[in-house]
Amino acid sequence: MIVTLTLNPSLDRTIDVDRLVQGTMTRARSARIDPGGKGVNVSRALLANRAPTVAVVTSGGADGEQLVRLLEGDGIAVHAVPVAGRTRSNVTIVEPDGVVTKVNEPGEPLSRKELDAVADAVLAEAEGASWVVACGSLPPGVPFDIYARLCEFFASAGVRVAVDASGPALPAAVGAGPHLVKPNRDELAEAVGRPVASVGDAVEAARELRERGAGTVLASLGADGAVLLDEDGVTVGTAPVAEPRSTVGAGDALLAGFLAAGARGAPALAEGLAWGAAAVRLPASRMPRPDDIRRDIVRIDTRPDLGRSLIA
Repeated sequence: MIVTLTLNPSLDRTIDVDRLVQGTMTRARSARIDPGGKGVNVSRALLANRAPTVAVVTSGGADGEQLVRLLEGDGIAVHAVPVAGRTRSNVTIVEPDGVVTKVNEPGEPLSRKELDAVADAVLAEAEGASWVVACGSLPPGVPFDIYARLCEFFASAGVRVAVDASGPALPAAVGAGPHLVKPNRDELAEAVGRPVASVGDAVEAARELRERGAGTVLASLGADGAVLLDEDGVTVGTAPVAEPRSTVGAGDALLAGFLAAGARGAPALAEGLAWGAAAVRLPASRMPRPDDIRRDIVRIDTRPDLGRSLIA
């Protein structure tokens, strides 16, 4: 069982247009709405591949109620924590050539009482779980070290914690010793305070996060694949996608596949890359099902070319 925590979930509205022109009226070709947020996406990917999961989410107002209905309609076990603020909405506009424009609302503040209720909800669901996965942006006003506090809280209960966060929340969480962190390229660069322009840069940055306290670092690099640093050493993998449709949720699918495959070494990295590439081939924020996943496109390299430049 993998328990996911999303402090700032969303309703994700995806709109397909022929062309987006600023300042004009644009007619949509199609539209859909999905439950959103990094932890939510991890749970969606896990369930789509028959891996047991529980999604802990905050839920406020009519949009929060709709979020829970969508998740339950997909068959996901949900532990919703009622909050006073309204659950946010995000809008993604997709053009036929693959250009994606996103507008994400910030969300609304959570009180200390609500944060305590969230921690209690996760702890209640975590009994017997293999992982707690804390993911995503923080609502306004929530302390940046909240993931660090949760790491310490769950570690004391004997639960392995994975964190996928950005901004100051990531280095703060790293210092609390999570079992796993999953930054993307930009988050990795921000966490170490220097550019990540090559595979070698990504490896050195990931190594620094391990030295600061993270047990395993899984760094997603977009079209350049991913870098894994764990107790087995350095592993780099790629999974090329000839015709990408949407990158929304691809990193979440990568993390879900990695965890589902045991969260260690080249086999887990390969599975994560296969799931992430499958998500890129799908529209909007759809998560891949078994028939969508192609493992034959994955390439794993335990002796990578550290000088290889990353795609800008």
